[in-house]
Amino acid sequence: MKLKTIARTLAIMATGAALAGSAVAAQQGVTKDEVVVGSIQDLSGPLAGFSKPARNGMQMRVDEINAAGGVHGRKIKLVVEDSGYDPKKGILAAQKMVQKDQIFSMIGTIGTPVAMATMPILFEKNITHLFPLTAARQMYDPLHKLKFSFAAPYYDQIRNGVKWMSKERGAKSFCVIYQDDEFGLEIFHGAEAGLKEIGQKFTEVTTYKRGATDFAAQVAKMKGSNCDTVVMGTIIRETLGTIGTARKMGWNPNFIGTSASYTDLIHKLGGKAVEGFYSMHQVGVPYADDPSKNIRDWAARYKAQFNEDPGLFSAYGYVIADLFFQVANKTGPKLTTEAFVKTLESSTFPRDMFGSPVYSFTPKQHLGNTKSRASQIQNGKWVTVTDYLE
Repeated sequence: MKLKTIARTLAIMATGAALAGSAVAAQQGVTKDEVVVGSIQDLSGPLAGFSKPARNGMQMRVDEINAAGGVHGRKIKLVVEDSGYDPKKGILAAQKMVQKDQIFSMIGTIGTPVAMATMPILFEKNITHLFPLTAARQMYDPLHKLKFSFAAPYYDQIRNGVKWMSKERGAKSFCVIYQDDEFGLEIFHGAEAGLKEIGQKFTEVTTYKRGATDFAAQVAKMKGSNCDTVVMGTIIRETLGTIGTARKMGWNPNFIGTSASYTDLIHKLGGKAVEGFYSMHQVGVPYADDPSKNIRDWAARYKAQFNEDPGLFSAYGYVIADLFFQVANKTGPKLTTEAFVKTLESSTFPRDMFGSPVYSFTPKQHLGNTKSRASQIQNGKWVTVTDYLE
């Protein structure tokens, strides 16, 4: 009896070990019918004007993919959580998606501070952090097997932007206003490096806290330095506030920002005050009357689905979801994190209808693109005024 009991116990233990091994081998976020992806957006804070269209763009592409059969028979389930552009809320959102929703990958997280705070949570569970809606260098550097960025860094955007402003627009003296955090510092340091390359320095430097609404002191400070060009380490509200305040003070320098301030919301909300504003960017705003029939047709489908015209971040969201699909589809039926990463590290994506540059990734380079171009607001719309700069 004793031997039988021991044998039975050993059998139970072996079965348990086999089940445990099976559980370990299972890929989180992937079943025979579904692939779960997450995205952290700001649906209630200062970046809501970006995030709501981005969420819609992702959902539009996911719906199209699912209607066409999904990824090797698996439907994509998109889970979106709100951070309010607050890293603490972002951490809670990431924990919920990792533990409860069991996501396979995180795509399109918006905001440098939120992305920085949430990446460690993902990496601990072997979850990829893909194509965030921030162009901070920390999104790909230092190299990590699980983080990939598709956006030309703010640093390089504005480094090239100030040199272009000096050479092509005759800028002779530069000020800078930037958000006092990781995002703003990237722009400050990039512009500083660009000015150093052409033998210049800032005539004035000023900052603001995230969430600020009054920029009178900063504008007065810059105006007092007599700079003719202002580098903008700003997003939506801060861009409008800074330029609007300058106009009220009767000060009209050139203003140049990054992709963080390149959005149709700037001219829609800013009106005449923002005429002439420059920003560096990649993807173009998909206007409903765009010369391209592909863009016009896409915009019409978007409006039919969401009852509003698309914006720039609608296109970003669409592109992000499509990039994820292309990699997952190319990876094949046996979708694992390791296989997905290996596929992405050998992938090149051609230019799309939105004017994106070619994106290319390697095992040693997890940034898909370094190029950006300049556009200017002219007659209430963004008009591209350069080709891609490097």
